[in-house]
Amino acid sequence: MPDKQKVNYKIIEKAEEKILQIDYQDLPYSPSLEDDAATMARTFNILLEVGKVHKIVFLQKEEYIYDHRQTKFLNELVTVYNHLVKEKNIFDFSKFKNARCQRFWPAWQAFLRTTVLFRLKEDPIGAYVELNRRMREEWAKQERPPVPEYAKCVTSFGELIDKIISLLRGTELIKNAEQFLPGHKVGSREIYKKFFKPFIRPHFMYTKVVTSFPTNAEELESYKIAEDTDVMLIELPDDIRPYYHIIPPEFKLTEEKYELLSAAREVMAEHRPQRSEFLEPERTREIFYSVEKDLLADLAKSKGIKLDYKELDKLAKILVRYTIGFGLVEILLSDPKIQDIVINAPIGTNPISIIHADYAECKTNITPMPNEGESWATKLRLISGRPLDEANPILDSSLHVPGGRARVAAMQRPLSPDGLSFAFRRHRDKSWTLPLFIDNKMINSITAGVLSFLVDGARTMIIAGTRSSGKTSLLGALMVEQMRSNRIITIEDTLELPVDQLRELGYDIQSMKVRSVITGGEGEVAAEQGVRTSLRLGDSALVVGEVRSKEALALWEAMRIGALAKSVMGTIHGADPYSVYDRVVNDL
Repeated sequence: MPDKQKVNYKIIEKAEEKILQIDYQDLPYSPSLEDDAATMARTFNILLEVGKVHKIVFLQKEEYIYDHRQTKFLNELVTVYNHLVKEKNIFDFSKFKNARCQRFWPAWQAFLRTTVLFRLKEDPIGAYVELNRRMREEWAKQERPPVPEYAKCVTSFGELIDKIISLLRGTELIKNAEQFLPGHKVGSREIYKKFFKPFIRPHFMYTKVVTSFPTNAEELESYKIAEDTDVMLIELPDDIRPYYHIIPPEFKLTEEKYELLSAAREVMAEHRPQRSEFLEPERTREIFYSVEKDLLADLAKSKGIKLDYKELDKLAKILVRYTIGFGLVEILLSDPKIQDIVINAPIGTNPISIIHADYAECKTNITPMPNEGESWATKLRLISGRPLDEANPILDSSLHVPGGRARVAAMQRPLSPDGLSFAFRRHRDKSWTLPLFIDNKMINSITAGVLSFLVDGARTMIIAGTRSSGKTSLLGALMVEQMRSNRIITIEDTLELPVDQLRELGYDIQSMKVRSVITGGEGEVAAEQGVRTSLRLGDSALVVGEVRSKEALALWEAMRIGALAKSVMGTIHGADPYSVYDRVVNDL
């Protein structure tokens, strides 16, 4: 049947993907390939015009996203349709040699037009069943023809149907549906629910979250984290990595609240953030929280939606996360068991991976979209004051959000040929201490006593170890052993040491941020100059976050001449004592 309800659509090409976006805002029902024959037929006709795509996205109050595998089902059927109608022209019966068969052509043509031109678009599985059924009927008529000449005429028609069936049987949808055909009724949409399951994303966010649980999965552990977020660790039979499944609070809202958040985000999208707004992240969040809370209250009033204080507070926190915050990364950082968060390029095709304290590397059900990645990159530029572009493709920074603190490394082209990628190293909420190291059986009490004694004696020390061995954690624990009467100067290119926590405990600390050896930065001071400057800042303990380059020379000078009356401490990468010696003498 002709489509009386026209819809607008457009093709979006990004990250080597061709996405078909169909606007369903003006239609009174939700778009669904699996439930609605008209939606499938309408999409089929659009694919005939635009050709193959990688994803199909329907826009309404939410976004209904059909991934590459589901879209491929329709792409293959469109290819078969084009082959039959445009290339083979199956409705042209003039090639049938027997002229006496012309009396049967109208009925055959009517069947093919109904089945191929209409049913194949809206119900391809039903069309396949109808073709098989007609095939059996025609062969039965050949044995007992209604008229004598029918037996000779039906052979060509039967061969044509057999060819159509063969082409359909070669598509992935029909291959997968074969096992479910016994008992299937033509016209029923239940069978399509086995193959088409869209991801439904709220319109105000740019992150894909798979809310359904994988089949044949076994639960390992479940718990709750900040803001009533459910976490479940799952073991999958076909994946060596555990599956970290999370349901954030924004996926537990009602339809009207989704509408409210979408409208509020559209209003807030007009705001262009400035560098000054990110100098004090906590203060900025408080301001945005108040503004967005008032905005949500006004929008709710205008739409006739009643919200109590708790609901308004919950919606305001969600909106803050998706405007000036880092979205679901903030939720992940609120899990104290997560150590690392990694988003590989190209963003939008790979789910986030994490390092879990109990289950090591895990795959999550969260996949950020390219828009989200660009938003994070912009915010990191503003927070750090460092560039991230093709001339400076690496950015090192630190991140403070309500869920926790993290060190962030971002890469982009040309170093990362597929675009942006991110790595977040989560810091402990409270500073490590030597008693905590003892509780976690990382050191014994004698070792802790010796280290504390060395700090009290103002000794110089370098903590060496490989990546993720706990160098910075131990350095932070040794800082706690300093007398509170001692002034401490820290020098870091990426702020990782627990300066704020120690300051809250009453420590006198001066933090210095220097140029990163990896990323550079013309507006920042070099690390060796920072070390030499610290020697002129009075009697203080000196803590260098990591010795990476030429600052080693200035640091050794400070240690050798005793320019600082208090201890000098730092970290350096090295697997053993000789590696440290070799690196300092020959490399640095």
